[in-house]
Amino acid sequence: MNEVLGMAGVNVVRGRKRLLNEVDWQVKEGERWVVLGPNGAGKTTLLQIAGARMHPTSGVAGILGEVMGAVDVFELRPRIGLSSAALASHIPENETVLNVVVTASYGMTGRWREKYDQMDERRAFALLHEWGMSTMINRPFASLSEGERKRVQIARALMTDPELLLLDEPGAGLDLGGREDLVHRLSELAADEDSPAMVLVTHHLEEVPPGFTHALLLRAGAVVAAGPIAETLTEENLSTAFGTPLSVTSANGRYTAVAGPRA
Repeated sequence: MNEVLGMAGVNVVRGRKRLLNEVDWQVKEGERWVVLGPNGAGKTTLLQIAGARMHPTSGVAGILGEVMGAVDVFELRPRIGLSSAALASHIPENETVLNVVVTASYGMTGRWREKYDQMDERRAFALLHEWGMSTMINRPFASLSEGERKRVQIARALMTDPELLLLDEPGAGLDLGGREDLVHRLSELAADEDSPAMVLVTHHLEEVPPGFTHALLLRAGAVVAAGPIAETLTEENLSTAFGTPLSVTSANGRYTAVAGPRA
């Protein structure tokens, strides 16, 4: 399998704060990664580099055969599907659901004077249908529930048929029903052999979809553990990452963690 994402000795420093510390990480074609860690662990910073939205302070970051710092990021970004709260904040409130998705073709977040052909609009509609949003194509994005917005954002991230799909906390703000619907849909996406390599960031173990193959655990910007999911999501590794004793159970591809006995 070819490598779609590779980081070697990656550091990100802002002022006196080190956001990432000597991160080594590789993602290959067909792999589905979940990135876990507490708030402030560096997960979003890691995804910003993976999405060609940030350069490392030092170290090497390779994305889809290109090296950050030696590539035009505006040519690289359309090959990467990204769903994040930061990106969603730039979507005009009155933009229709269909336009939110179709504008990804030009890397825009709102429709202006650019023209889209029928093929673009058909693909946007097909993706919205797959994500259960085809009946809402003319609704303003701001009028949607949080769960509906998340589904539209993922449809948008898939619009350009990306080689790498990055999902930054897609379950944030969802109620139990919305979370379970999203986990089910992401599990189906992960099972599709035609889906791109995927990276999902979360700090809730319960949001890990069945079918994801690998896990990366971060704490204070550093890698705690990385590798096949069953070998990585252990009580020892998760307790270290989250800084508290945890009892971890798994069943049918789903994981749960609760506080364990303290020493």
